[in-house]
Amino acid sequence: MTGDVIEHQRTLLHELYRRHVRPGEAYALVDFPDHPNVGDSAIWLGEMACLHHIGAGGPAYICRWDDFDEAALRDACPHGPILIHGGGNLGDIWPHHQHFRETILARFRDRRVVQLPQSIHFRDEAQRDRFAKVGTEHPDFHLHVRDTASLALAERHFDCPTTLAPDSAFGLGALPRPVEADCACLMLLRSDAERAERDDAPLSGIRGSVMLDWLEEPPVATDDPLARSRSRVERGLRLLARGETVVTDRLHGHILALLLGIPHVVMDNDYGKVGAYIATWTQASPLVRRARSPLETAAMVAG
Repeated sequence: MTGDVIEHQRTLLHELYRRHVRPGEAYALVDFPDHPNVGDSAIWLGEMACLHHIGAGGPAYICRWDDFDEAALRDACPHGPILIHGGGNLGDIWPHHQHFRETILARFRDRRVVQLPQSIHFRDEAQRDRFAKVGTEHPDFHLHVRDTASLALAERHFDCPTTLAPDSAFGLGALPRPVEADCACLMLLRSDAERAERDDAPLSGIRGSVMLDWLEEPPVATDDPLARSRSRVERGLRLLARGETVVTDRLHGHILALLLGIPHVVMDNDYGKVGAYIATWTQASPLVRRARSPLETAAMVAG
């Protein structure tokens, strides 16, 4: 059953990428996630895996949000599509990524721009409406969203082609455990702006547990984007594989645990992103159980 869940999403991703990139065509892949959040690197590796699977090869141009060079992009990729890295930053929680996305849409109205699968969340309706205007003014913008809640929001407020699609990390397929478990329960819990307000005290009583986040990393000794992403994802996989069971409120804690074949209990982030994804794509897997609180989580792990 879990294998079917993984392969179904992987197949849909290959179909998505084929719609936008042709073999031999130069394309750009922008907003490289050069930061310690393992989930974003897993998405990047999945994007690259999908692009290579369809015969597109590597991108002609890559940039971070803060080193974008319009002239360099146009020189490296004069006509092909611009793909914007997927994830969970379409909205106003992570404004630098959103401003970069809007910059791309404003400056490149002469070619196709594809937003790879994202979750959408705006706390400020004015920011939402500003993005809607920028997207509407682009003649060839294609938006892919990764849960039905984001799809409903886009269909209500945006006037651009919008498609439901899985998270690109599923392009990696099933993965082997990189290390043997050394604790009964590995708890990967958010410590950033998307952490839900809750009291985690009940989790401290789980025997044989280790609690951490994956936002700290040793220096990554390479400037190559693909190698940096691989290093970060390998670090995250080793962390998750430490647990016989995983508890997480991170979407990619869930996704990577699923790809590794590790049973896990999932709580939500502050705006429901994780639960929305599970309800849309992965709830059929016997590896995942959803909990509404730390107390319920502790009972599930103990039971």
